[in-house]
Amino acid sequence: MVGTFDFEPVRPYNDSEVPAAIEAITKDVFFPMVVKYCAPEANVDEVIQMFSQIKTVRDFQSQVMHAAINAIIKKTTDGVSSDGFEKLDNRKRHMFIANHRDIVLDSAILDVLLFERGIDTCQITFGSNLMKGNLVVNIGKLNKMFRIIRGGNIKDFYKNSVEVSAYMRYAITELHDSVWIAQRNGRTKDGNDKTEVGVLKMFSLSSEKAFVDNLDELSIAPISVSYEYEPCDFLKTAELYISRFQKYIKGENEDLNSILTGIKQPKGRIHISVTDPITREELEICDKKEKNDKLVALASLIDQRIYKGFKLFKTHFIAYDLLYGDTYTDRYTAKEKNDFIAYMNEGLSKLGEEMDRSELEQIFLHIYANPVLNCLSNEK
Repeated sequence: MVGTFDFEPVRPYNDSEVPAAIEAITKDVFFPMVVKYCAPEANVDEVIQMFSQIKTVRDFQSQVMHAAINAIIKKTTDGVSSDGFEKLDNRKRHMFIANHRDIVLDSAILDVLLFERGIDTCQITFGSNLMKGNLVVNIGKLNKMFRIIRGGNIKDFYKNSVEVSAYMRYAITELHDSVWIAQRNGRTKDGNDKTEVGVLKMFSLSSEKAFVDNLDELSIAPISVSYEYEPCDFLKTAELYISRFQKYIKGENEDLNSILTGIKQPKGRIHISVTDPITREELEICDKKEKNDKLVALASLIDQRIYKGFKLFKTHFIAYDLLYGDTYTDRYTAKEKNDFIAYMNEGLSKLGEEMDRSELEQIFLHIYANPVLNCLSNEK
């Protein structure tokens, strides 16, 4: 089935395409603005000269992306911790399926951690709704991002799903690249990380093999990402509030605003956990279920891995206690609680007087408290 698809419009750049992409980036009218935004002290001409020396995808990731993401980490976080990377090596490729909180940083930080451990970086899914403008497309494709087409009717959706499934299997089995994909369509907005069965069904569309052989070939490895301060937490609160009363329609440039907010916002500490890959034996247990329940069982298994790897920070415990009563007061100080309440009040006050304040508080607190509920359920 893989051979029937033309992956040219989807795939990232290869090394032979790097010089032309670099030239297009440095000549783009928006490039100087991007440089000044990312590195205000930098000399644009010197940056262009540095870019001209980049000849391969690895050069771009090591000299540009690695430095850029580490600069963001240094400027907007209190550090990144991790565990489980000893489970990975360059002899095995995986389908990394992760909970998704930030449009850019979830996968970007994962790639930084892989690179620093001498493990090959992964290819990254990137929605066509975000690939707007030549500058974004060129940077994305140089960073091993491949396109997932969003929107369309049911027929188009199925066709695009089969194509993406085929490309991911091709990347893992033929190109020997790992792949990163979110566990659901879009970011988790309410802090309640749940794997969508539709994503797992999409995995299987590119092979006619039986359930176990089909998915075992992809070596599914769940990734858990935790932020002390949720990226775009107030933007997510407003979206969830509006969605309670009407269909939420994104504004013009809203995705770009979310990307920039997620990058610039202070995030406290971040933790990324590589959990145990799904084994063939576990797939065989899922396979014993009725047809429609096999993927449901697999989704539940992935969720359990993600909850087990999720690092709960003081913000999660404070929000839980504010909602449900004092249970975790030993996990934070009175000052930390007051600081979090002040942070919440300041952010919510900017969302508009027409919104019900008590309802906004409930939505906001659940964004932080839901991971505690999920981790508790995982312990039972």
